[in-house]
Amino acid sequence: MLIVPEREIADLMTRQAAFDAVEQVFAAMASGDAYNFPVVREAIGHEDALYGFKGGFDRAGLTLGLKAGGYWPNNLEKRGLINHQSTVFLFDPDTGKPSAMVGGNLLTALRTAAASSVSIKHLARRDAKVIGMIGAGHQAAFQLRAALEQRAFEKVIGWNYHPEMLPNIEKVANEANVPFQAVELDEMTEADVIISITSAFAPSLMANHVSPGTHIACMGTDTKGKQEVEASLLARASVLTDEVAQSVSIGEAQHAVAEGLIQESDVAQLGAVINGTDPGRISDNQITLFDGTGVGLQDLAVAASVVDLAVRKGVAIKVDF
Repeated sequence: MLIVPEREIADLMTRQAAFDAVEQVFAAMASGDAYNFPVVREAIGHEDALYGFKGGFDRAGLTLGLKAGGYWPNNLEKRGLINHQSTVFLFDPDTGKPSAMVGGNLLTALRTAAASSVSIKHLARRDAKVIGMIGAGHQAAFQLRAALEQRAFEKVIGWNYHPEMLPNIEKVANEANVPFQAVELDEMTEADVIISITSAFAPSLMANHVSPGTHIACMGTDTKGKQEVEASLLARASVLTDEVAQSVSIGEAQHAVAEGLIQESDVAQLGAVINGTDPGRISDNQITLFDGTGVGLQDLAVAASVVDLAVRKGVAIKVDF
């Protein structure tokens, strides 16, 4: 079995490699060549932690495995560790033997950013100039870096529940030589693309905060009860997602479905747009919304890619198992 420690990931996995892996696995999911297993996510009753498993099998890439981990909200304050902790395990699909164990913390951040970036590539207007960020935590910086590579953005606007955190994304904008402006939520109407990356259980982005033609990537809702945007916004939008079953049960669409504003059949797979079987954006006035719930196949795809890179660079650790 090969081990790729967390300390090696930053020198192995690039944003482009993560983007390519996620785009390919979304396409495989939509064509029926890959499928996710049911998600297990539980409050363990210790340290206020959420722990779970996401797994799946990609026949096209012959990738089988799972990601184990979750959210420990006290890590940063108590231990100086990031709150999200995860490890990816890969198995040989021919024999069932474990083939690799890969540090999953940075990979999770990269694959989550890649997912919204893929949605921008395929759904945002080509002339998009202003990108809006809702949320300014650890993951927001990854989101913005990846998104800025998809269009010739001329301005970044940002809002956060805690305004003192906005320098986290302002720094990324400055690095890309793109002007940054802190705004109120009702000023998000200026944005052509909006990424929402919060852990909220009540909506912050309302339907009247969004202009016609906007593409929205909702990346924070991955648990029953969480909500980032007003449910009525989904009724105005063309809604696409990574995994429809997750979108309507633990993703942003759960609330619109529960309120009878949309049906499960109204939610399409982003992979179908990538494959060309769904038109995606068909007009400049259309609002498109990507509900990024996070699927195990994303983690497996980037982990398999990083294992290949680690072997080629000679940094994978081989152990008997």
